[in-house]
Amino acid sequence: MRITPWHQTNWDARAACNFIGGGGGCGLLIFAALATTSSAEYRMAASIALVLIAAGLCCVLAEIGRPLRALNVFLHPQTSWMTREAMVAPFLFTAGAIATWAGGGLFANVAAMLALIYLYCQARMLAAAKGIPAWREPAVIPLMIITGLTEGAGLTALLATLSGTASQWLTGVLLATLILRRIAWKMYSEALNKKGAPKKSLAVLERFSGPYSNYGQSLPEMLIVAALFFPAEYVWLIPLAGAAAAFSGWALKFTIVARAAYNQGFALPVLPVRGQGQPMPGVKPGWTK
Repeated sequence: MRITPWHQTNWDARAACNFIGGGGGCGLLIFAALATTSSAEYRMAASIALVLIAAGLCCVLAEIGRPLRALNVFLHPQTSWMTREAMVAPFLFTAGAIATWAGGGLFANVAAMLALIYLYCQARMLAAAKGIPAWREPAVIPLMIITGLTEGAGLTALLATLSGTASQWLTGVLLATLILRRIAWKMYSEALNKKGAPKKSLAVLERFSGPYSNYGQSLPEMLIVAALFFPAEYVWLIPLAGAAAAFSGWALKFTIVARAAYNQGFALPVLPVRGQGQPMPGVKPGWTK
Protein backbone atom coordinates (compact mmCIF):
# COMPACT_ATOMS: atom_id res chain seq x y z
CA MET A 1 0.00 0.00 0.00
CA ARG A 2 3.03 2.31 0.40
CA ILE A 3 4.61 1.59 -2.97
CA THR A 4 2.39 3.72 -5.18
CA PRO A 5 2.14 7.46 -4.44
CA TRP A 6 -0.07 8.36 -1.50
CA HIS A 7 -1.59 11.65 -0.45
CA GLN A 8 0.67 13.66 1.87
CA THR A 9 -0.86 14.85 5.15
CA ASN A 10 1.64 17.48 6.32
CA TRP A 11 0.03 20.33 4.35
CA ASP A 12 -3.74 20.29 4.40
CA ALA A 13 -6.49 22.87 3.78
CA ARG A 14 -4.93 25.20 6.34
CA ALA A 15 -1.70 25.32 4.36
CA ALA A 16 -3.72 25.95 1.19
CA CYS A 17 -5.41 28.86 2.95
CA ASN A 18 -2.00 30.44 3.53
CA PHE A 19 -1.43 30.51 -0.23
CA ILE A 20 -4.99 31.68 -0.80
CA GLY A 21 -4.86 34.51 1.72
CA GLY A 22 -1.25 35.42 1.05
CA GLY A 23 -1.54 35.45 -2.73
CA GLY A 24 -4.88 37.22 -2.88
CA GLY A 25 -3.87 39.73 -0.21
CA CYS A 26 -0.54 40.51 -1.85
CA GLY A 27 -2.17 40.93 -5.25
CA LEU A 28 -4.77 43.26 -3.76
CA LEU A 29 -2.11 45.29 -1.95
CA ILE A 30 -0.18 45.69 -5.21
CA PHE A 31 -3.17 46.85 -7.23
CA ALA A 32 -4.43 49.02 -4.39
CA ALA A 33 -1.25 51.06 -4.80
CA LEU A 34 -1.62 51.18 -8.58
CA ALA A 35 -5.34 51.62 -9.17
CA THR A 36 -7.06 53.31 -6.24
CA THR A 37 -7.98 56.97 -6.74
CA SER A 38 -8.65 58.18 -3.19
CA SER A 39 -7.35 57.73 0.35
CA ALA A 40 -10.60 56.14 1.50
CA GLU A 41 -10.56 53.66 -1.35
CA TYR A 42 -6.94 52.72 -0.65
CA ARG A 43 -7.61 52.28 3.05
CA MET A 44 -10.46 49.87 2.36
CA ALA A 45 -8.50 47.80 -0.18
CA ALA A 46 -5.28 47.74 1.87
CA SER A 47 -7.13 46.79 5.05
CA ILE A 48 -8.78 43.84 3.33
CA ALA A 49 -5.43 42.82 1.83
CA LEU A 50 -3.66 42.82 5.19
CA VAL A 51 -6.50 40.85 6.77
CA LEU A 52 -6.23 38.23 4.02
CA ILE A 53 -2.47 37.87 4.50
CA ALA A 54 -2.83 37.71 8.28
CA ALA A 55 -5.60 35.11 8.00
CA GLY A 56 -3.34 32.96 5.83
CA LEU A 57 -0.54 33.12 8.40
CA CYS A 58 -2.98 32.29 11.20
CA CYS A 59 -4.01 29.18 9.27
CA VAL A 60 -0.37 28.11 9.14
CA LEU A 61 -0.03 28.71 12.89
CA ALA A 62 -3.13 26.58 13.48
CA GLU A 63 -1.52 23.78 11.47
CA ILE A 64 1.73 23.69 13.42
CA GLY A 65 1.85 20.77 15.81
CA ARG A 66 4.01 22.69 18.29
CA PRO A 67 3.01 26.38 18.05
CA LEU A 68 5.54 27.42 20.73
CA ARG A 69 8.32 26.40 18.33
CA ALA A 70 6.98 28.55 15.49
CA LEU A 71 9.84 31.05 15.87
CA ASN A 72 12.20 28.35 14.59
CA VAL A 73 10.97 29.29 11.13
CA PHE A 74 13.39 32.26 11.26
CA LEU A 75 16.48 30.08 11.66
CA HIS A 76 17.20 29.09 8.06
CA PRO A 77 17.14 32.09 5.70
CA GLN A 78 20.00 30.64 3.66
CA THR A 79 18.03 27.57 2.61
CA SER A 80 14.31 27.98 3.31
CA TRP A 81 11.82 30.02 1.29
CA MET A 82 9.40 29.65 4.20
CA THR A 83 11.94 31.46 6.38
CA ARG A 84 12.29 34.20 3.77
CA GLU A 85 8.51 34.57 3.59
CA ALA A 86 8.36 34.86 7.38
CA MET A 87 11.14 37.46 7.40
CA VAL A 88 9.36 39.62 4.82
CA ALA A 89 6.04 39.49 6.70
CA PRO A 90 6.86 41.95 9.57
CA PHE A 91 8.12 44.57 7.13
CA LEU A 92 5.10 44.01 4.90
CA PHE A 93 2.63 44.51 7.75
CA THR A 94 4.51 47.55 9.05
CA ALA A 95 4.60 49.26 5.65
CA GLY A 96 1.00 48.24 4.96
CA ALA A 97 -0.23 49.58 8.30
CA ILE A 98 1.53 52.92 7.79
CA ALA A 99 0.21 53.17 4.22
CA THR A 100 -3.30 52.38 5.40
CA TRP A 101 -3.09 55.03 8.11
CA ALA A 102 -1.74 57.58 5.58
CA GLY A 103 -4.22 56.60 2.88
CA GLY A 104 -1.54 55.75 0.33
CA GLY A 105 1.59 57.68 -0.55
CA LEU A 106 5.18 56.46 -0.44
CA PHE A 107 4.53 53.60 1.95
CA ALA A 108 1.82 52.24 -0.35
CA ASN A 109 4.51 51.68 -2.98
CA VAL A 110 6.84 50.16 -0.39
CA ALA A 111 4.07 47.81 0.76
CA ALA A 112 3.35 46.85 -2.86
CA MET A 113 7.02 45.96 -3.46
CA LEU A 114 7.17 43.89 -0.29
CA ALA A 115 3.92 42.18 -1.29
CA LEU A 116 5.49 41.17 -4.60
CA ILE A 117 8.50 39.73 -2.77
CA TYR A 118 6.20 37.87 -0.37
CA LEU A 119 4.24 36.45 -3.31
CA TYR A 120 7.48 35.30 -4.96
CA CYS A 121 8.61 33.61 -1.74
CA GLN A 122 5.32 31.71 -1.56
CA ALA A 123 5.70 30.48 -5.13
CA ARG A 124 9.27 29.35 -4.55
CA MET A 125 8.29 27.73 -1.24
CA LEU A 126 5.80 25.48 -3.03
CA ALA A 127 8.28 24.56 -5.76
CA ALA A 128 10.93 23.73 -3.15
CA ALA A 129 8.87 20.81 -1.84
CA LYS A 130 10.71 18.27 -3.98
CA GLY A 131 8.84 15.23 -2.68
CA ILE A 132 5.53 16.29 -4.25
CA PRO A 133 5.58 16.16 -8.08
CA ALA A 134 2.59 18.50 -8.46
CA TRP A 135 4.45 21.14 -6.42
CA ARG A 136 8.05 20.77 -7.54
CA GLU A 137 7.31 21.39 -11.23
CA PRO A 138 9.11 24.70 -12.06
CA ALA A 139 6.08 25.91 -14.02
CA VAL A 140 4.21 26.21 -10.71
CA ILE A 141 6.26 29.33 -9.88
CA PRO A 142 4.88 31.61 -12.64
CA LEU A 143 1.45 30.01 -12.18
CA MET A 144 1.32 30.94 -8.48
CA ILE A 145 2.63 34.46 -9.08
CA ILE A 146 0.25 35.31 -11.92
CA THR A 147 -2.62 33.69 -10.02
CA GLY A 148 -1.98 35.98 -7.06
CA LEU A 149 -1.86 39.01 -9.35
CA THR A 150 -5.09 37.92 -11.05
CA GLU A 151 -6.81 37.56 -7.68
CA GLY A 152 -5.59 41.02 -6.72
CA ALA A 153 -6.77 42.58 -9.96
CA GLY A 154 -10.14 40.85 -9.61
CA LEU A 155 -10.65 41.98 -6.02
CA THR A 156 -9.54 45.53 -6.86
CA ALA A 157 -11.95 45.68 -9.80
CA LEU A 158 -14.73 44.36 -7.57
CA LEU A 159 -14.10 46.96 -4.86
CA ALA A 160 -13.55 49.81 -7.34
CA THR A 161 -16.80 49.10 -9.20
CA LEU A 162 -18.79 48.89 -5.98
CA SER A 163 -17.38 52.26 -4.91
CA GLY A 164 -18.01 53.78 -8.34
CA THR A 165 -14.35 54.36 -9.26
CA ALA A 166 -13.64 51.52 -11.71
CA SER A 167 -11.57 52.42 -14.77
CA GLN A 168 -11.07 50.96 -18.22
CA TRP A 169 -7.37 50.62 -17.39
CA LEU A 170 -8.05 48.31 -14.44
CA THR A 171 -10.50 46.27 -16.49
CA GLY A 172 -7.89 45.83 -19.21
CA VAL A 173 -5.29 44.73 -16.65
CA LEU A 174 -7.72 42.18 -15.23
CA LEU A 175 -8.31 40.74 -18.68
CA ALA A 176 -4.55 40.62 -19.32
CA THR A 177 -3.87 38.78 -16.07
CA LEU A 178 -6.62 36.29 -16.86
CA ILE A 179 -5.04 35.56 -20.23
CA LEU A 180 -1.61 35.17 -18.63
CA ARG A 181 -3.06 32.83 -16.01
CA ARG A 182 -4.64 30.73 -18.75
CA ILE A 183 -1.23 30.42 -20.43
CA ALA A 184 0.52 29.62 -17.13
CA TRP A 185 -2.04 26.91 -16.30
CA LYS A 186 -1.60 25.37 -19.76
CA MET A 187 2.20 25.34 -19.39
CA TYR A 188 1.95 23.78 -15.93
CA SER A 189 -0.49 21.07 -17.03
CA GLU A 190 1.50 20.22 -20.15
CA ALA A 191 4.75 20.03 -18.17
CA LEU A 192 3.28 17.53 -15.70
CA ASN A 193 1.87 15.38 -18.50
CA LYS A 194 5.09 15.50 -20.47
CA LYS A 195 7.45 14.69 -17.60
CA GLY A 196 5.11 12.27 -15.86
CA ALA A 197 3.38 12.51 -12.50
CA PRO A 198 1.36 10.32 -10.12
CA LYS A 199 -1.81 9.18 -11.83
CA LYS A 200 -3.95 10.28 -8.89
CA SER A 201 -2.49 13.80 -9.03
CA LEU A 202 -3.25 14.08 -12.72
CA ALA A 203 -6.75 12.69 -12.16
CA VAL A 204 -7.47 15.42 -9.58
CA LEU A 205 -6.15 18.13 -11.90
CA GLU A 206 -8.06 16.72 -14.86
CA ARG A 207 -11.37 16.77 -12.97
CA PHE A 208 -10.67 20.34 -11.90
CA SER A 209 -9.55 21.56 -15.31
CA GLY A 210 -12.95 21.54 -17.03
CA PRO A 211 -14.94 23.59 -14.50
CA TYR A 212 -11.94 25.85 -13.94
CA SER A 213 -11.54 26.60 -17.65
CA ASN A 214 -15.26 27.26 -18.06
CA TYR A 215 -16.10 29.22 -14.92
CA GLY A 216 -12.72 30.48 -13.76
CA GLN A 217 -11.29 31.58 -17.09
CA SER A 218 -13.84 31.79 -19.89
CA LEU A 219 -16.63 33.26 -17.75
CA PRO A 220 -14.75 36.32 -16.41
CA GLU A 221 -13.12 36.89 -19.81
CA MET A 222 -16.51 36.91 -21.54
CA LEU A 223 -17.98 39.17 -18.85
CA ILE A 224 -15.21 41.71 -19.40
CA VAL A 225 -15.66 41.63 -23.18
CA ALA A 226 -19.42 42.00 -22.73
CA ALA A 227 -18.84 45.04 -20.49
CA LEU A 228 -16.85 46.67 -23.29
CA PHE A 229 -19.73 46.23 -25.74
CA PHE A 230 -22.48 47.08 -23.23
CA PRO A 231 -21.16 49.93 -21.04
CA ALA A 232 -24.56 50.35 -19.36
CA GLU A 233 -24.14 46.89 -17.79
CA TYR A 234 -20.59 47.63 -16.61
CA VAL A 235 -21.70 48.14 -13.03
CA TRP A 236 -22.57 44.46 -12.52
CA LEU A 237 -20.52 42.69 -15.21
CA ILE A 238 -17.12 43.79 -13.89
CA PRO A 239 -17.74 42.96 -10.20
CA LEU A 240 -18.93 39.52 -11.27
CA ALA A 241 -15.85 39.07 -13.46
CA GLY A 242 -13.57 40.19 -10.62
CA ALA A 243 -15.18 37.83 -8.14
CA ALA A 244 -14.97 34.91 -10.58
CA ALA A 245 -11.29 35.65 -11.25
CA ALA A 246 -10.46 35.76 -7.54
CA PHE A 247 -12.50 32.78 -6.38
CA SER A 248 -11.28 30.56 -9.22
CA GLY A 249 -7.69 31.42 -8.29
CA TRP A 250 -8.39 30.32 -4.72
CA ALA A 251 -9.93 27.09 -6.01
CA LEU A 252 -6.85 26.52 -8.18
CA LYS A 253 -4.51 26.88 -5.20
CA PHE A 254 -6.65 24.67 -2.98
CA THR A 255 -6.65 21.96 -5.65
CA ILE A 256 -2.88 22.00 -6.18
CA VAL A 257 -1.88 22.34 -2.52
CA ALA A 258 -4.50 20.25 -0.73
CA ARG A 259 -5.94 17.81 -3.27
CA ALA A 260 -3.32 16.98 -5.93
CA ALA A 261 -0.52 16.64 -3.36
CA TYR A 262 0.50 13.01 -3.87
CA ASN A 263 4.12 12.16 -3.16
CA GLN A 264 6.28 10.27 -5.62
CA GLY A 265 6.06 6.84 -4.00
CA PHE A 266 8.77 4.31 -4.82
CA ALA A 267 10.35 3.02 -8.02
CA LEU A 268 12.73 0.25 -9.02
CA PRO A 269 15.17 1.35 -11.74
CA VAL A 270 15.79 -2.31 -12.64
CA LEU A 271 13.85 -5.44 -11.63
CA PRO A 272 16.29 -8.07 -10.31
CA VAL A 273 15.98 -11.76 -11.18
CA ARG A 274 16.84 -14.88 -9.23
CA GLY A 275 19.14 -17.41 -10.86
CA GLN A 276 19.88 -17.17 -14.56
CA GLY A 277 18.32 -14.56 -16.80
CA GLN A 278 18.46 -10.89 -17.63
CA PRO A 279 17.23 -8.11 -15.36
CA MET A 280 13.89 -6.71 -16.43
CA PRO A 281 13.09 -3.03 -17.08
CA GLY A 282 12.31 -1.00 -14.00
CA VAL A 283 8.86 -0.08 -12.76
CA LYS A 284 7.34 3.08 -11.31
CA PRO A 285 3.95 2.07 -9.86
CA GLY A 286 1.19 4.62 -9.91
CA TRP A 287 2.89 6.94 -12.42
CA THR A 288 2.02 7.92 -15.96
CA LYS A 289 5.66 7.54 -17.06
